[in-house]
Amino acid sequence: MLRSLAWLWVWGSVLGLVGTSWAQHAPQSSGQRPNVLLIIGDDQAWGDFGFMGHRHIRTPHLDRLADQGVVFTRGYVPTSLCRPSLMTILTGLYPHQHRITGNDPIRGVPREVLLESVRRLPTLPRVLSRAGYLCFQSGKWWEGSWREGGFTHGMTHGDPQRGGRHGDLGLRIGRQGLEPIFRFLQECQRQKRPFFVWYAPFLPHRPHNPPQRLLRHYLSVAPSVHEARYWAMCQWFDETCGELLNYLEQHHLADNTLVVFVVDNGWIQHPERSGYAARSKRSPYEGGVRTPVVLRWPRRFRPRRDEQTLVSTVDLMPTILSACGVEVPSGLPGVNLLPVCQGEPLSRRCVFGEIFHHDIVDFSRPQASLLYRWVICDSWKLIQPHAVAAPVELYDLSRDPHERVNLADRHPQQVRKLQRALDQWWSVQESVAQ
Repeated sequence: MLRSLAWLWVWGSVLGLVGTSWAQHAPQSSGQRPNVLLIIGDDQAWGDFGFMGHRHIRTPHLDRLADQGVVFTRGYVPTSLCRPSLMTILTGLYPHQHRITGNDPIRGVPREVLLESVRRLPTLPRVLSRAGYLCFQSGKWWEGSWREGGFTHGMTHGDPQRGGRHGDLGLRIGRQGLEPIFRFLQECQRQKRPFFVWYAPFLPHRPHNPPQRLLRHYLSVAPSVHEARYWAMCQWFDETCGELLNYLEQHHLADNTLVVFVVDNGWIQHPERSGYAARSKRSPYEGGVRTPVVLRWPRRFRPRRDEQTLVSTVDLMPTILSACGVEVPSGLPGVNLLPVCQGEPLSRRCVFGEIFHHDIVDFSRPQASLLYRWVICDSWKLIQPHAVAAPVELYDLSRDPHERVNLADRHPQQVRKLQRALDQWWSVQESVAQ
């Protein structure tokens, strides 16, 4: 534990100094700075949207957002569990870098230890608030109080003595209306300050208890009641997004607001019970790690659909900071997607990820919790188990998007090529040696 705290002190001190520099060099005039609305879905498969081709799930508001923005259909989260995935969006770092590899510490380790990362690292709201933004947290939030993340306003108290774990009061957003966000936006308009909104509602996440008006419709088309409930939750989530997007339009905020949409991890509904099926959440498969990524910025982007470019949620922090005129720190693994949104090709050909145990085995040694590393280059996907005896898996996603046929034995050269790419990205052996 002492080693982990020492690592965080060094890492946080360095990045903290960099963060101060960003604030000093950020543009001071906020007149043309865009607002930012970050919408994060919770437990929804990459194809479970109208604009992604689902035949039954109705998502008209997100479909409209997609029609108005740039849609990357081949988007990915590095890990398919909510807390580490959200922490990647928050910091622009992979889980093995920010060290939040799971949802909870192992038994006997206080939750407070895990907050050292969010306290030390220059999070997205912390950087933006230093540059003059007002920043609001709502919905899923694991990292203590909203203040710990650098937000100026928020809903989650994070106190374990009052039930704080992954959002507490913040989890009311969406399910119980959007009034806290609307009040915040009114305050931003009153102060004439740009805003950043973290909207990560507990939707379509369980409990799958949608309004009866929605459930009745899906009971008539879904194969099972469990799938009907989940599909209805997807539409409920879409309705809340529509309410929020309509507010921006009605108050003349939409034209100068960058809206970013992503899902924290996938979900394939089990047809016979309320949980998720295999190869979805917590897995390295497409059902767990793939998500559409939508960016709408009317003043800058022409609407289009990109079905080839590989993007990752590590790209969101440098993209948002660049859009806001805030200097992006060196060392972040992601890339600025603004040129890509404007039609330029992305030179990067690969995206990477890692899957860990649900509980964090050793905060200072992320490889102690590691189950898989994975990489996608062009259409090839390699899943590399951390266990030596487990078989490697290779898929050609262009012909087999649902990963049904393992081609590892037929293409050993491709396996070795992708294994080298994985080791260049994160060499677990070197981590052990350190």
